[in-house]
Amino acid sequence: MSILRRWADPFMVGIVGMMILGLVLPIPDGAVGPIQRVSDVGIFILFLLYGARLSTREVIDGMRNIRLQGSILAATFVVFPLFGWALHHATTSLLGPGLAAGLLYVSLLPSTVQSSVAFVSVARGNIAGAICAATVSNVAGMVLTPLLVLWLMGASGSVGAGGITEVLVLLLLPFVIGQVAQRWVGPWVRRHKRLTGMWDKLTILLIVFVAVVTATAAGVWTSVSGWSIVAVGGISIVFVALMLALTWWGGKLLGLDIPDRIALLMCGSKKSMATGLPMASVLFTPAVAGPIAVPLIIFHQLQLMICAWLARRLARREDDAPLVSV
Repeated sequence: MSILRRWADPFMVGIVGMMILGLVLPIPDGAVGPIQRVSDVGIFILFLLYGARLSTREVIDGMRNIRLQGSILAATFVVFPLFGWALHHATTSLLGPGLAAGLLYVSLLPSTVQSSVAFVSVARGNIAGAICAATVSNVAGMVLTPLLVLWLMGASGSVGAGGITEVLVLLLLPFVIGQVAQRWVGPWVRRHKRLTGMWDKLTILLIVFVAVVTATAAGVWTSVSGWSIVAVGGISIVFVALMLALTWWGGKLLGLDIPDRIALLMCGSKKSMATGLPMASVLFTPAVAGPIAVPLIIFHQLQLMICAWLARRLARREDDAPLVSV
């Protein structure tokens, strides 16, 4: 069982299970709307908890390293989208418009929070800088990601002024409320990490189920083949490797020390499924959100596996040894 848990994340197994359930479980047309509303409530609470458990003081302290924070933001919202846009155009004929748009959508998302900080900690990098960068990335992403989607993917979804307003109401508003309230409830939320972490996972599982159910009802999956899934996996591995190389060697060119380069490596090369799936359910119609979610789920699992290996390798370094081969 321990070997199985090492190679198969139970959470990802749950996501695959929800996808299969959404494919085979018959849902009456009248039930889709209420299920979507339950999902919206879950998303609101999810971002409320994000705001409540992230310390404002940690964010302020981490922002003092302007060079590190600027390079992570540039990697996340400039370099990543540029490569995503090029990849989208290069793979549309191979994958089809839905999955190719999903790869582009992945590139427009903010960085992860929990996994980025965890990997930086394992690799003995700049933890405070990583906490700030991941937090700022997610806060900025609540505005920048919808704008980038509107600019680069306007023809792919239903996003518009109304869609951005819905993102602000469902994502940014509860986050702000949580930040205001975290002075009083933050310590309790941080003490109950397992409870809040469970809510994260349950909400995402529900979002996956709703996306697949609505996409199935719309007949979306008839255009997604097994070969397409394999192709998305291969392209995602190349995409992750490219961003890891750019962030690591880019950090060296910027003159960052090893702990800061590790923070840039881990925060600047990953994309948040926890943020991306809720946003996709808000920004796109159900028929579009289903195929777009597939590359995100695949990319997320691959980035965790690759970065876990890198973090363990970096952790074994000698403090004064240069890491020229990573």
